[in-house]
Order: sequence, then structure tokens, then C-alpha cells
Amino acid sequence: MPILDNIAVIANHEGLDSQALLSASAAAWRAAGVKVAGVVAENNTTEAICSAGYLRDLASGRQYSVQLDAPPAGTVCHLDTMGMEDAGTGLLAQIPDADIVIFSKFGKLEAAQKGLWAAFSAAIAAGKPILTTVSAKHVDAWKSFAPTATWLESDQAALDAWWRTVATRNRGPRAP
Repeated sequence: MPILDNIAVIANHEGLDSQALLSASAAAWRAAGVKVAGVVAENNTTEAICSAGYLRDLASGRQYSVQLDAPPAGTVCHLDTMGMEDAGTGLLAQIPDADIVIFSKFGKLEAAQKGLWAAFSAAIAAGKPILTTVSAKHVDAWKSFAPTATWLESDQAALDAWWRTVATRNRGPRAP
């Protein structure tokens, strides 16, 4: 049975740079010896159409393009489903050795069991702690997916406190 209380989420809202918060947490935890796997969203331009042009793999630094030049017919979304799925597939080999898995977000693709869905599922099946974000429009899908997830305040102290609790419970007194 997967351990769903190892999952934490930050509610995305206007003015919050959740990706910078996730990146800072990953960097600090890695510096402390924690094996971090996952992806965060990035843009390389200020004129990006979507909120993310790329997903950056936290372990390898590899960038996955997740933005189409033009939306598919019948939609205005420029999100590249295949790019999201490639990023998720790239994480699958990292998950078994990870202490924690960080995902840029749980969004519309994951709600439809696409995008990073396979990596989310693999991390849960492996009992790995997960940290992610979710926007207000996908909260219901998130709650169906991870009903016992811990909701965190959007600050480094809250993330660190959650991680210390999870790491101690999962590894005993050696947790960072």
C-alpha cells in the first residue's frame, strides 16, 4: 500500500514563484546529501506563451521542451503533451534511488493521466515522498489523486519542516 501521507503540495497563486521555491528546496536538500529527483518549470524567454517553456531535470540538468510553437486545432493551449511525458519518462529510472521526488505541478495533463502521470504513479508505488504544486482549477483532481496530501505554506521554512518530518519517519534519526 502506498504511503500517501508522504505527499505534500503547495497551492499555486498569483505572485508566487513556486518553481523558484521548489528549485531552492531541491538545491538545499541536495547540498545536505538528500537524493532529489524531479523536474521544475523554467522559461528561457520573457515572451513565453505558456507559464513554462521547459522542464528542467533536477538531477541531470537536462531541459525538456514543453511548449508548442502553435496550439493544436481547437485549443489555445501551447502545452506539449509529448514533452511533458518525455520529462516524466526521464524520471522513471531516477525514482527508485531518490529520497524525494519533486514535480513542477499537478495540472490538467496529470488530471487526465497524461504528462507527468507515470512518474507520479511510480513515485507513489515506490513509497517516495513527493513535493509538488497545484493551481486552484485542478484542486479537485488533485484531491481525488492524493486525498491525504499535506498542504504546505509557500515558504522555505514550511517545506523544510515537512521534509524533516517525512525524512525522520522514513529513515529514522539519520534524517537531515
